[in-house]
Amino acid sequence: MLVHPARVRPLAEKPRRAGPVVYWMSRDQRAEDNWALLAAADLARETGAPLHVAFALAPGYPGASLRHYDFMLRGLAETEAALRARGVPFHLLLGDPAAVAPEFLRAIAAGACVTDFDPMRVKTLWKRAVAEAFAGPLLEVDAHNVVPCVVASPRREYAAATFRPKIHKRLQEFLEPFPELPAFPDVALVATPPVDWGAARASLSVDAFPGPVPDIVPGPAAARAALDAFTAERLPGYAARRNDPNAGAVSGLSPYFHFGQLAPQRAALEVLAARAGHVADADAYLEELLVRRELSDNYCHYTPNYDRYDALPDWARKTLDAHAGDEREHRYTPAQFEAAASHEALWNAAQRELVATGRIHGYMRMYWAKKILEWSPSPRQALDTALSLNDRYALDGRDPNGVVGVLWSVGGLHDRPWATRPVYGQIRYMNERGCRRKFDANAYIARHS
Repeated sequence: MLVHPARVRPLAEKPRRAGPVVYWMSRDQRAEDNWALLAAADLARETGAPLHVAFALAPGYPGASLRHYDFMLRGLAETEAALRARGVPFHLLLGDPAAVAPEFLRAIAAGACVTDFDPMRVKTLWKRAVAEAFAGPLLEVDAHNVVPCVVASPRREYAAATFRPKIHKRLQEFLEPFPELPAFPDVALVATPPVDWGAARASLSVDAFPGPVPDIVPGPAAARAALDAFTAERLPGYAARRNDPNAGAVSGLSPYFHFGQLAPQRAALEVLAARAGHVADADAYLEELLVRRELSDNYCHYTPNYDRYDALPDWARKTLDAHAGDEREHRYTPAQFEAAASHEALWNAAQRELVATGRIHGYMRMYWAKKILEWSPSPRQALDTALSLNDRYALDGRDPNGVVGVLWSVGGLHDRPWATRPVYGQIRYMNERGCRRKFDANAYIARHS
């Protein structure tokens, strides 16, 4: 068996039928290092059934623009080619996934369907609809987390301190090398012509702005090259330099993780292989990759209203509500924030970085979100504004990591109470003076002016 059985859980326990096995790809958009695809391959080889991969392309997705769809479609074209090289046909289904996925399963008389784990609300609704409509079994495989989300903890964790030992306890069990995807007879390829990617792009109903980011190449090959460059060139010194947005020390892998073009487990294996001589640096990165990132999935999976103000910890809502009426020296509308039209050059530079590059340095994203809290009429509006801007412009927006990053900054999620201040209450505070102590703020401003 190629896949640890604890990665797999049934979403619809119906009898398996004769017919092809379909991997309904969604979050994990790659042919290599993909536990969900490997699980589907296992099922197909058990009975000699053909294996098909299908991706349902929604014409629009909340918060997504041409920037995100372009990155995704270019990566999927590479994934299609890699699958066809292994004898596995790839089908691009155009339309609402809740409707077109069951239609496809019926059309090819599928015997079983495998999909990947994703805690985001829209994806959960799609899977629920397919589970109800499909006559066969629907299996979900966690191919994104190193320790499967439902295995790591059966409940919402309230801090990294409680979650960390649970992850480390199971790492040895799940942090294993990936087997190679088996090759299949290419008979099924004959009836499945290559995807018309131009027609797929034309079918979209999304905003043309923001457009594609020119300086980051999408796709699994570019993702692997980016990982290799990080481990060889930037992992040494990472622990000391990661909070300096001028240092160029970050991994740059989050867009590839978000679109499933790189397995986080592959990143963990490569960083561990490069750990000798760089123990503190590797451990600092692995804390972010394994504990903080998987804690984000834990939060969204066990919190259906994960992006709502009411989902914040009780102490945080209480303190924010108590200070909601505090006088604000500056107030901005969501449109002013979006236009980088604040009084502060450093904050404006962070917003311009996000809009222009589709990325924002992690330390600056915390500062950026906290100032939205400070300069918004209410904490509720601040949360909505920060989430909306992050989703619209960041390549890794619309993601558990993005949601949790904003809620940590604005609403104290996974944090603790601090000294009371106006507007913030007991939410952790950041200011420009603190940034200037950490890095050359003027250089950052000049680069994003």
